Amino acid sequence: MKLNPATVPNLFEKAPKPISPRVHAWLDVAVTSYFAAAGAFFWARGNKRAASAAFLNAGMVAGVSLMTDYYGTGEKPISFKMHGTLDVVQAATAATAPLLMGFAGEREALFFYGQAANEVGVVAMTDWDAGEREDEAIDYAA
Repeated sequence: MKLNPATVPNLFEKAPKPISPRVHAWLDVAVTSYFAAAGAFFWARGNKRAASAAFLNAGMVAGVSLMTDYYGTGEKPISFKMHGTLDVVQAATAATAPLLMGFAGEREALFFYGQAANEVGVVAMTDWDAGEREDEAIDYAA
């Protein structure tokens, strides 16, 4: 299956879209901060595996965010719509981290499951087409 920037975000096309690219950018800052703070908290409590998973997720969100063209200016390499597809990859990473890193049975795992569910909600309610450049709009219906 070819990875298309519209593959995942368009699955939620019937959901309300109150989240603009600007709001989504700020949510990415908040999520990055939240994961980094959780990582520090888990580290201080002695759960290095949960801390590592939180820091990994913080890095993923920050890295993708820094390279995302939220406003369709063409100045950054990742389109806003592709960012939506990568957000689902990040949600899957958060959801599977407790199992893959060996802390699925611990209470810290609940943080990751909750954050993954939150991410899916944000993906569903973001207006991914709002960040697309008018002169490079792709007609996926054709």
